[in-house]
Amino acid sequence: MEINYGLKKSIRGAFGEELAELGAKNPDIVVLDADLSGSTQTSLFAKKFPERFFDVGIAEQDLMTTALGLSLTGKIPFAATFAVFATGRAYDQIRNSICYQRGNVKIIGAHGGITVGEDGASHQALEDISLMRGLPNMTVIVPGDYIQTRKAVQFAASYNGPVYIRLSRMNVPDIYPDSYEFDINKAIVLKEGKDITLVTCGDLLSEVLKASEILAGSGIDAEIINVPVIKPLDCGTIINSANKTKFVVTVENHSVIGGLGSAVCECLSEKAPQRVYRIGVNDTFGQSGTPAELLECYGLDSLSIANKVIELKK
Repeated sequence: MEINYGLKKSIRGAFGEELAELGAKNPDIVVLDADLSGSTQTSLFAKKFPERFFDVGIAEQDLMTTALGLSLTGKIPFAATFAVFATGRAYDQIRNSICYQRGNVKIIGAHGGITVGEDGASHQALEDISLMRGLPNMTVIVPGDYIQTRKAVQFAASYNGPVYIRLSRMNVPDIYPDSYEFDINKAIVLKEGKDITLVTCGDLLSEVLKASEILAGSGIDAEIINVPVIKPLDCGTIINSANKTKFVVTVENHSVIGGLGSAVCECLSEKAPQRVYRIGVNDTFGQSGTPAELLECYGLDSLSIANKVIELKK
């Protein structure tokens, strides 16, 4: 797989661009934001369709209940704000108003993970996947590059039910071609290998792919699985790989508690027990720093990932 790691695109930019294009095709799409339209990129939709854009201010609970109300009139609302506020401050409204009624609301959690950077711990959502995947009726999507994000937004607009899409602030390289088709039921084996399975999602996808190149230099042939949909989880693809390599390492820009790693452990422990090691943020808060500094600090950059795998394989 040829990847230009120096050429990077914005995941949140992909969301904003796709949303604006979908708005031109479907007049039922409406967009809500909580005073962060520049950061979430919903401003692109607002400029084209001001009559279908609603800024509720810094009132995330109102954001969710208003979105639900619009969905009950037949609209398709996309409600966007920072992931830490969307899932934390408005959890009760998401649980009891949106998910309980299976409301057709698309929740966009921007700036997920430590790669928010200098904004620090208060703005770095590290538990949002855990919160959202625990809710009945909720679909949880964590796209890993520009194209996958656009295709995920297309899917969300066409799907009837609650969806949570987690977006990164950090720009990432292109992994997928324009021909990529999003499938809610399928994880993607990006690289086959025999020695270890690396399972990842979101903005760490490119770091894991770089790590696999480092591992190859040490004689470790890693299989890479990208899981853009955390719920429902494609257990079949993960089980097949785990049975082949006998060792799974999950890598995520999220707490090791309750996110992708936990979902993979639950799947394998029930259906195909194999050794699993979770790489992520180890039950702590984030801190202020550049994304690159924080990835290295928390062991989530490509070199740290590769070194941990080499250590585990000894």
